[in-house]
Amino acid sequence: MPELPETETIAGDLDRLVTGCTIVGVEVLKRDVLRGCTPRSLTAALTGATILRCWRRAKLVVFDLSNGRRLAVQPRFTGSLLVSEGTPAASADDYITVAISLSDGRRLSYRDVRRLGTVELFTTTTFSRYSARLGVEPLDPDFTSARLSGLLRGSRQAVKKLLMDQRRIAGIGNIYANEALWRAGIDPSRPGRALTTDEGESLQSAIVSVLREAVAARGTTFRDYRDPSGARGGYGERLQAYGRGGQPCLRCGRRLVVTQAVDGRSTVFCPRCQS
Repeated sequence: MPELPETETIAGDLDRLVTGCTIVGVEVLKRDVLRGCTPRSLTAALTGATILRCWRRAKLVVFDLSNGRRLAVQPRFTGSLLVSEGTPAASADDYITVAISLSDGRRLSYRDVRRLGTVELFTTTTFSRYSARLGVEPLDPDFTSARLSGLLRGSRQAVKKLLMDQRRIAGIGNIYANEALWRAGIDPSRPGRALTTDEGESLQSAIVSVLREAVAARGTTFRDYRDPSGARGGYGERLQAYGRGGQPCLRCGRRLVVTQAVDGRSTVFCPRCQS
């Protein structure tokens, strides 16, 4: 967390909220979240730049700046990007790591309880190189069932692990891998190469539909995820697999199983529907 639906929500909100604003100040309170820059170099690169666009790539929230730089934030488990009026001192919140003052008096803050997320500075060239190492975007038109089958074909790894491999498919994490596999009726431990053409089509459709529905619901909040206004995501109440271990399967009534055997992460599946 956050995965594609959450970062898509964050990026879309920030694009509406801060595009066109000029950065007038930067305060780094926890430097251990920085990558590819120091507090001094980050402040120098951002101050005076105007935010041209905010968008998502994989699980990154990306800011395009007027000086040709790109700022990329990966919230990971407990990070959030919040827009506030900026009146309280940033140091009043122990979990704010970087505070960016905007020309209209508001503040954009990166808040991260466990500080496992990152704030990284790129040029357009270095970001392009970074992005090239990431996989296909599952909501792009070229993510077809044939493309998915090609990504899975020949691999002995569990299909769930392959779905979460960011070098193959960008943005899918544990929550939505569980959901898509349940919806498609596929055992998460099946080797990727064992899926039939029909199963590949079902899985591609399930991935796209689950992600689109989650984006429309503004993501899933279990504990830490918040949108830029501090609101929770609404998809949690619609989850059919993840977080429901031990409860009845909503399709057949069999009790859902929880295991860490597939990839070391919590995997929830129906032993009847996904056999």
